[in-house]
Amino acid sequence: QVQLVESGGGLVQAGGSLTLSCAATGRTYSSYATGWFRQAPGKEREFVAAISWSSGDTRYTDSVKGRFTIFKDDAKDTVYLQMNSLMPEDTAVYYCATHFDPSGRLATTKSSEYNYWGQGTQVTVSS
Repeated sequence: QVQLVESGGGLVQAGGSLTLSCAATGRTYSSYATGWFRQAPGKEREFVAAISWSSGDTRYTDSVKGRFTIFKDDAKDTVYLQMNSLMPEDTAVYYCATHFDPSGRLATTKSSEYNYWGQGTQVTVSS
């Protein structure tokens, strides 16, 4: 059974930085797409960033482009989300998610295509 564990959330002032980690266990195949999503109070869960397994393709929602970077460490089977220049509107619970992708080229943006999710980590940005 695939399990994802997020860490790295916390309270930070506007303009600060945080790095979230998503550690995967139980993945028996060698090719997965991984994404980060977030959900603020009273709002729908939204896509933040995604990375493909082997092609290195990445995708970002417009509001985080130039501020957030998604990258991975294959040896640790961990995906990271480096978040810089944080703003109060980035406050949310951040979730990582993954799905098997035999092509290794997908950086999936749709939450419905992911079938494994972590428990979430809270990010709070104060003004």
